[in-house]
Amino acid sequence: MSSLFFLSACSSTTFFYNRLDFILPWYLDRYVDLDRAQSGQLDLALETMLDWHRREELPRYLEFLNTVSRDLDRNIAAPLNVEQLQSYADRAEQAWFRIRDPGLELLLRLGEDLRDEQIKDFIAQMDKKQRKYEDKYLSRDDEEMRKDAFESLKETLEDYLGRLDKTQQERLRVAAGELLRSDAVWLQERSAWTAKLARALEREPGWQRRVIAIIHDWEAGLDPEVEALYDHNTSVVQSAMVDVLNNRSEKQDIRLHKKIDGFRDDLSLLISQGESQSAAAH
Repeated sequence: MSSLFFLSACSSTTFFYNRLDFILPWYLDRYVDLDRAQSGQLDLALETMLDWHRREELPRYLEFLNTVSRDLDRNIAAPLNVEQLQSYADRAEQAWFRIRDPGLELLLRLGEDLRDEQIKDFIAQMDKKQRKYEDKYLSRDDEEMRKDAFESLKETLEDYLGRLDKTQQERLRVAAGELLRSDAVWLQERSAWTAKLARALEREPGWQRRVIAIIHDWEAGLDPEVEALYDHNTSVVQSAMVDVLNNRSEKQDIRLHKKIDGFRDDLSLLISQGESQSAAAH
């Protein structure tokens, strides 16, 4: 369920979202040093994209949260199931696809004006992050991996439910013990993907089409055994999350609804602000 809850908590959500036109260029600048003209081009493109996102996407996010809230209310009489949780993940994935493509178009237009040196710096930053991930994840033994997985699951659920009881924590420990290691496989895939991207960014004729294909086909070329590994881990995590949610206390249920209501209030405010700005512009 946390897959779409990327906006932070209540009062900080609107602060964060309303400053995306500043935050996104700052984040991109960690990979590529843009000159003034390039920064100006990015700012104009972001303004258009964020206006679209506020008008078209935020109402969809709000409706998604309304669905989750209704499902949790019905959960009092009937337990949640893995199929419902997967439907949330599917909707989150579709939301990502809808914002990925205009975002990619924006970056490709910017990429046309980047100097070769800037492209090399971008790939160097990607390689640096690869090494950082390898140092962080591959040095772990299996016990450390499962401990990290447990802590990650516990932290995610406690953010929405508050402190988990011993039974809930034990359910997450069991799940962590059932996970198959995927860090080495994921890092190998990421390295191969970055290498493909680096070749496409040599910007030979048709390079934009090749970049789009590389981004879109991330999962299409997965080895069946790797895909089965990912599916197994997803099933383990979703089953554990459903069990914990179905066994939440009254206090945890109140906190969970408050959290969702906070997101809904923030999205409603952001949508209202966008409508006011649009009306003022006309």
